Amino acid sequence: MKKIGSLFILLVVLLSCNKENRLEQNINKINTDITVERFDRLFANVEIEALSKLKQDYPFMFAKKYSDSFWIAQKKDSLQRELFLEVEKAFPDFEDVELEIESLFNHLKYYFPEFKLPRVITTTSMVDYRNKVILTDTIVLLSIDTYLGSQHKFYAGIQKYIASNLRKEQIVVDLSGAYAEKYIYQSPRKTLLDEMIYYGKVLYFNDLMIPFKSESERIGYTDEELQWAQANESYIWRYFVERELLYSTDSKLPNRFINPAPFTKFYLEEIDSESPGRLGQYMGWQIVRAYMENNDVTLKELLVNSSEAIFNNSKFKPRK
Repeated sequence: MKKIGSLFILLVVLLSCNKENRLEQNINKINTDITVERFDRLFANVEIEALSKLKQDYPFMFAKKYSDSFWIAQKKDSLQRELFLEVEKAFPDFEDVELEIESLFNHLKYYFPEFKLPRVITTTSMVDYRNKVILTDTIVLLSIDTYLGSQHKFYAGIQKYIASNLRKEQIVVDLSGAYAEKYIYQSPRKTLLDEMIYYGKVLYFNDLMIPFKSESERIGYTDEELQWAQANESYIWRYFVERELLYSTDSKLPNRFINPAPFTKFYLEEIDSESPGRLGQYMGWQIVRAYMENNDVTLKELLVNSSEAIFNNSKFKPRK
């Protein structure tokens, strides 16, 4: 009987893999084609007499309240020049990132046929890591000076848990997350469960849109942090349930379990120092995955369903 059971499981896995492969083949046939516009390079290299033409081509990159003399001074500023040089070192070309963005757009077009390709433009922002990606209906702005590598000298004063994701590999992850926020509808988040399910939707969106990225990259963990979360899933869940945190409206809970942090604040000395941050997001991800596995629901339906409905119908059980 054990052999029959094992063969059945293997058959299910193989059929599932074949289905996923066929899906990815169909998505790849969409074959979006973009050319990333390197505004950072255009601005760094523009001659003064050609500045007016650049402003005409990229009017949204130049605030009208500033005169040409301001932009010329910006171009010549020593810190700005160093920034341009470091960006050029890190991104002598953009081909590999462009291919990942095209793959993301293929997936967006498959799941959202109404999706229209935007212009994708790179810029610098004096390392404004809080606004790495800016998204509109027609334009994507990528501040690539926030992706120079976690150990870059420009990030010396930034907390390590933030700097760890200031690297090229996370560009398409952040872009996918920005699109997730655009497509998700959820009523105001009041409880910890609301927060968990919201970010669970974002991470499940990443599962579908950027399957070529590893699970750890999709959530912005190291491999070790993801392994810790998986190994302690049952404990984390028990902690939430026993302390009746899921439906709590305590305003301190998002900072403890949801928001970026060096570790999750269980207030248990033996656990806190070992844990990664954002474990509430991680648990929300697992609940949403369980919900999609156990219900015949489309992605669009998921993105608008309430957190309570998702949780109540998820049949979620943590790993042991």
